[in-house]
Amino acid sequence: MDIRSTDKDDFKLVFDRNYSLLVDVAYHIVWDIDIAEDLSEEAFERFFMRNLTLPSEEDARYWLLRVVKNLALNYLRKNKRDIDLISSVKREAEISSDSGEGDVIREEERQEVRKAIESLPENLRLVIQLKEFTSLDYKAIGRILGISESNVKVRVHRARKKLEEILSKEYRDVY
Repeated sequence: MDIRSTDKDDFKLVFDRNYSLLVDVAYHIVWDIDIAEDLSEEAFERFFMRNLTLPSEEDARYWLLRVVKNLALNYLRKNKRDIDLISSVKREAEISSDSGEGDVIREEERQEVRKAIESLPENLRLVIQLKEFTSLDYKAIGRILGISESNVKVRVHRARKKLEEILSKEYRDVY
């Protein structure tokens, strides 16, 4: 069944079934829900404006996932300095308004993991974000990134090993 991006029913079907997945993927790249929603909406705008005819709903999903991934990466590249400043302000606000020591520690751990993920090379960072923070399988991730399923598995393994090294080093440096 062909999916036509400008057909009202086809567009609605693809949007309803994939919007939350696109937001999820974008969020785990940019770490801001508002921006992730904006990027997902922009991906759907591009989908409509391109007047595409794709062989299946699955092909439409992968097209959209590639677009939202690229939009998110481009956003990060353009706004890295602003994102760091905003994150710093948010972190300070969260810590100052938190009265529980356990919550502060958990937030610090989340921030350390996020920082470790962001320090990975882009090819490892993307694959680990897509694997760990979405419901996508290896095959789907491969289609999004344009690599083989086995290459996805190798990159996930390498990313996890690298994260383990980074986080264990940070732990050793603290104690």
